[in-house]
Amino acid sequence: MTKHIVRTPETHPLTWRLRDDKQPLWLDEYRSKNGYAGAEKALKGLAPDEIVSLVKDSGLKGRGGAGFSTGLKWSLMPKDESMNIRYLLCNADEMEPGTYKDRLLMEQLPHLLVEGMLISAFALKAYRGYIFLRGEYVEAAVHLRRAIAEATEAGYLGKNILGTGFDFELIVHTGAGRYICGEETALINSLEGRRANPRSKPPFPASAGAWGKPTCVNNVETLCNVPAILANGVEWYTGISGSEDKGTKLMGFSGRVKNPGVWELPFGTTAREILEDYAGGMRDGLRFKAWQPGGAGTDFLTADHLDLPMEYGAIGKAGSRLGTALAMAVDHEIGMVPLVRNLEEFFARESCGWCTPCRDGLPWSVKILRALENGEGQPGDIETLEQLCRSLGPGKTFCAHAPGAVEPLQSAIKYFREEFEAGIAVKHFSNAHAIGGIQPNNLLKQRW
Repeated sequence: MTKHIVRTPETHPLTWRLRDDKQPLWLDEYRSKNGYAGAEKALKGLAPDEIVSLVKDSGLKGRGGAGFSTGLKWSLMPKDESMNIRYLLCNADEMEPGTYKDRLLMEQLPHLLVEGMLISAFALKAYRGYIFLRGEYVEAAVHLRRAIAEATEAGYLGKNILGTGFDFELIVHTGAGRYICGEETALINSLEGRRANPRSKPPFPASAGAWGKPTCVNNVETLCNVPAILANGVEWYTGISGSEDKGTKLMGFSGRVKNPGVWELPFGTTAREILEDYAGGMRDGLRFKAWQPGGAGTDFLTADHLDLPMEYGAIGKAGSRLGTALAMAVDHEIGMVPLVRNLEEFFARESCGWCTPCRDGLPWSVKILRALENGEGQPGDIETLEQLCRSLGPGKTFCAHAPGAVEPLQSAIKYFREEFEAGIAVKHFSNAHAIGGIQPNNLLKQRW
């Protein structure tokens, strides 16, 4: 049995407005459910610096994976009033395998994102915003554009918004299918029509971002938290969870669980609660083996870690990252070598090719993994993979793509080394490492 969730404005600030029929909320219905109340309070009653302070005091952290303080990030924007061309960019290029939380918000609650961007733009004194949207999210693009049109007609976007003298226009920009655009400076390059590779820092986007102007980049879920903070206050928001991490988080489990999905839950909820109470546990006949807490680019953990609270600090101390908090479950029929090979193929393909360690190192890992998968591994291959993980670790490459890419590899070797060693000792993996008779080289190519 899966737990039934009763969503209320007090406990589920992001999702309490969701309709049971999963249809989007358009302007009239959104406003009837306290929509744009946060925006009206912010624009009519607060100064931009006051909003930045409120968001900082709320403890809101970036929901895209890094977990950096949103208010602190906002405060890095220049104070110089002469720098009057500023941009707010929403990173909606959701391409992390196993992650689909932002899609839910954009398809069903498009006005929540519009309101969040309006408040944020006012706080940052940004005159234009872009939603950099994953190109495959066609339905989200349609819904967002309609919401923007409705908001413009109602006076929430455009010139002299709500009679305050503040101008803000919002544009949906669809990407061309590159995972690397999730990195904020690669996203900026792509938005400008340039090659989508990360930029050298400094300068940081806050001082010289899009078209050389001060720019702030925030995740969809991050921006969607802002209206409730403004409408209900910091004390309410910080009291939702008893965790060091404040507020709620969209969390979930995918894989061969009974009820894969995403739910809004308070920080501090354990992974076991999500897996068993919400995702319904593993499908009949399958045993739990491992999990990735926050998407494909996070270290594997084992069943021993399921009682950890889903918090940035707790998951970090266990040797992984909370990331997007959309966990992926691995069952006993899935071989770690073909699984990791599949992941590394994705990361190798999505490398921008800008720096040598990433461009050459990731394909090399795929080549070795494929040999191990086919039982053709050589003595020393595992040690070579471990050396590659060290060579592609933090600080060794131009951006965080390669360090994230090797996290599943290094942790799979750590916890399941015997499966990698078996690739040297035998010719082929047995059917015990396949799903329903599917051979390992086809493993996980089906949609989870």
